[in-house]
Amino acid sequence: MELKYKRVLLKLSGESLAGKIGHGIDFDTVLDICKPIKEIVDMGAEVAIVVGGGNFWRGRNSGSMDRTRADHMGMLATVINALGVADGLEQLGLDVRVQTAIAMQEVAEPYIRNRAVRHLEKGRVVVFGCGTGNPFFSTDTGAALRAAEIDADVILKATMVDGVYDSDPKKNPNAVKFDELSYMDVLNKNLQVMDMTAASFCNDRHIPFYVFSIENPKNIIKAVCGENVGTLVK
Repeated sequence: MELKYKRVLLKLSGESLAGKIGHGIDFDTVLDICKPIKEIVDMGAEVAIVVGGGNFWRGRNSGSMDRTRADHMGMLATVINALGVADGLEQLGLDVRVQTAIAMQEVAEPYIRNRAVRHLEKGRVVVFGCGTGNPFFSTDTGAALRAAEIDADVILKATMVDGVYDSDPKKNPNAVKFDELSYMDVLNKNLQVMDMTAASFCNDRHIPFYVFSIENPKNIIKAVCGENVGTLVK
C-alpha cells in the first residue's frame, strides 16, 4: 500500500476513545486506534491529531451553565483525551508531543505553529488539545484551523458512522450514503457531517475532508492510502 496523503490531520471524537464503556477512556480501545496510526507513521506519513471531548463533557449540552465556562470545561476534557492518546502512541514506540491552545506548561507544550511543524518533519506525532482555545467553536473547527496552519494534505475525520448520509442512518434504514460531496453540498443541504464554520473554512482553504468509521481502526490506513472507505468532501 502507498500513501495518498503525506501530512494528515486526524480528527478523533471523544466517543471513539470510550469504546464499549460509553464514557471516559477505555485504554484498550485507545491502543487499538493507536496501532494503525503507528503503521502509517512507519509508512512515512506525518500525523497530527485533534481530539474531541464528548466522552467527558459537551459544552453545548450544559443547560443553563454559562457557555464560555462550559466550553472551557470541554477544552479541559480534550486535554485528558490528548494525554491518553499520547500515552497509547508512546507505548507503541512513537515519539509524541502534546500541544494545547490554552497554556498548561506542566502538562503539555503550548501550541506554537512552527514548533508543531518541526515535530512533524522529525517524524513525531503531534496531538493538539483545547480545540481553537476559544469558546463557541467546535473541535471540528479546531481541526480545520490546525490543518490549515500545518499545511495538512487532508483532514481525516474518524467517526462512529462509515461516511456521510442524506439523513441519520441509525434512524432511517433507507438513508443514502455519499461517496463524494462538495463543501457547498454540505452547507446547502445542512448535512451534519461537521460544524458549518469548519465546512466554510475548509471550503475557503481548499482542504479535503474525509469521513470514515473508526469502528474498524484499520480504516485509518485505508483512508490515508486513498481507498474508498467513507465519504470525501472537497
